Amino acid sequence: MIYKSYSIENNINKLDKKFALFYGENLGLKNDFKKRFKNLKKNSEIINFSQEEIIKNASTLYNEANNVSLFEKEKIIFIDGANDKIFNILDEIIKKKLDQFIILFADILEKKSKLRSLFEQSKLCAAIPCYEDNEITLRRIVSERLKDYKGLSGENINLVINNCNLDRMKLNNELEKIETYFQDRVLKNEQLSILLNAKTSENFNLLKDEAFKGNKKKTNELLSETMIEQEKNIYYLNLINNRLNKLNEIQNKENVSNLINVINNIKPAIFWKDKPNLIEQAKKWDKKKVNIMLNKTHEIERLMKSNASIDKNVLLKKVILDLCTLANS
Repeated sequence: MIYKSYSIENNINKLDKKFALFYGENLGLKNDFKKRFKNLKKNSEIINFSQEEIIKNASTLYNEANNVSLFEKEKIIFIDGANDKIFNILDEIIKKKLDQFIILFADILEKKSKLRSLFEQSKLCAAIPCYEDNEITLRRIVSERLKDYKGLSGENINLVINNCNLDRMKLNNELEKIETYFQDRVLKNEQLSILLNAKTSENFNLLKDEAFKGNKKKTNELLSETMIEQEKNIYYLNLINNRLNKLNEIQNKENVSNLINVINNIKPAIFWKDKPNLIEQAKKWDKKKVNIMLNKTHEIERLMKSNASIDKNVLLKKVILDLCTLANS
């Protein structure tokens, strides 16, 4: 049977099946579900498997599924990285109607996937697609987690959302920092901004965007004004690679001539403030340029990680200037 993720997200008890498959691109949501299961079943015996372990020795899963816990506890079996390679094993276990919880976590599974079809069609099973979050779902998470905090406002909710790039895992990390720092449950915007390094990230994003647009004057101005923290160079380089990969994804779409439509429908959803920048950048970056730059950034990343004495700031600034130059070529 198919369950909507939002229907059970805040009440995992609504999931009344012994066999469940969580699949899709939203790793943060899948991790949240796993934590909720563990919290709900605190007294249960937890068994963790990877798909590779099961393929190497299927009897280990059969044994755990067939045997009652030594401590007479309820048993929950988690299987990570699942796909059609373990379809036959799961199909056999499900048909036996064993009295153990078996919870699978998988990446994207196409409609033709045998494993997905099994969990969607069987009355004994639950299939829960975990699609990427959008601004609305993440805003709801922030509002719920911080609802008891004084000073919670649209402004500081925006600050948290803008700082996570629509990534639930990063959002959860930021919320944990907030909960640890503001133990008096009183939010102050200035302290929140410092805690999240929002100003530094915002300044680098401005620099990155102008470089991708080929704006030489603005890029040079921002390059001299922006403080680039040495320990964050890999993080900044990843921001650049993420944008290159996004541009590559856009160029691979069939109807790339209609940029606005492509960007409006791309998954995961683009944060609304970033859409104008992405549209302007996509007009300057074709597949060839993207591939040239990706090769450069991968080489720079290799140098940063392999040579501790190298000046990473110099390398990162070179990447920024190369971006700007290539955008105009």
